[in-house]
Amino acid sequence: MDDRATSTRVDQPEAIVHGGDLDAIGRRYPDAPQPWIDLSTGINPVPYPLPELRAASWARLPSKAEQHALQAAAAARYGVAEPEMIVAAPGTQALLQIMPRLRPRSRVAVLAPTYEEHALCWRRAGHRVELVDDLDALAAADVAVIVNPNNPTGGLQPRDALVRLASTLRRRDGLLVVDEAFADLSPREASLAADLPPATIVLRSFGKVYGLAGMRLGFAISSDDIIRHMRDELGPWAVSGPALTIGAAALADDTWLRQTRARLTRDCARIDALLSQAGCTAIGGTLLFRLVASARAADIADRLARHGIHVRRFPAQPSWLRFGLPGDEAQWQRLAEALAG
Repeated sequence: MDDRATSTRVDQPEAIVHGGDLDAIGRRYPDAPQPWIDLSTGINPVPYPLPELRAASWARLPSKAEQHALQAAAAARYGVAEPEMIVAAPGTQALLQIMPRLRPRSRVAVLAPTYEEHALCWRRAGHRVELVDDLDALAAADVAVIVNPNNPTGGLQPRDALVRLASTLRRRDGLLVVDEAFADLSPREASLAADLPPATIVLRSFGKVYGLAGMRLGFAISSDDIIRHMRDELGPWAVSGPALTIGAAALADDTWLRQTRARLTRDCARIDALLSQAGCTAIGGTLLFRLVASARAADIADRLARHGIHVRRFPAQPSWLRFGLPGDEAQWQRLAEALAG
């Protein structure tokens, strides 16, 4: 019998708290002014403008031609040699939950601290998961997981080091998983997608930089055999027709991405100045979020919440706060006033 982890039942780990939980924060601060400003996620607050959709996109099942068009647009955007090396899914979270089912029970090492769903998904499927804080420690595992750039620190691992790690794992029939959810605004040479090492899966998120997280679209990039297994696990019509159309249009729009990068660069400089004036020390981030430290982090987060502004806290790192970016001038003014208060 195949010893893949799909048949394993384990005790369910405690649920992870994510950003964007406005219902929960609203219950804790019922008197906060409305509407809430959600800075707890790393999602572009100025989304890609939705193209006009034909009624047929909603009324019929997605076609293979639409799926192929999205794969081609993703391949061009990420520099992937062959569109067939890409599978689209309803968000990268779906891919995180599929990957552990593709391997026998394994020793999995996750470079931490990072996005906690990686460890949770592998552990839930019966794998032995270890959190490590050193890149070299990943080489002894069967499966190595890295978020690059990292969430929440923004740390970027050198491409050469990842290629060497992939080679080491391949010699032992291992697997490297690199989650590049925040790589769209990084230099292209930082990504593994354009020159994929063997025994590697690269994940790319659509919703973060394009500001359309509710559309649920993400990609895995890997070798033919791995991608074929993922397609089988996802089943037919995994991505909706509207998402296929919007995704293909957005990924092909060089001008919008260039302008967005410039705007986010300016906005990051602006929020860095505000946070520094509030006594916070910058310790990491990307163009979509900033990570700061303060001995008064809990007080700052509480004060912001009382002003209807939600930021990301980290129970395991109580001095850390992560800030997304305001989406318009009114939000910037509310944030500045709350921090000054």
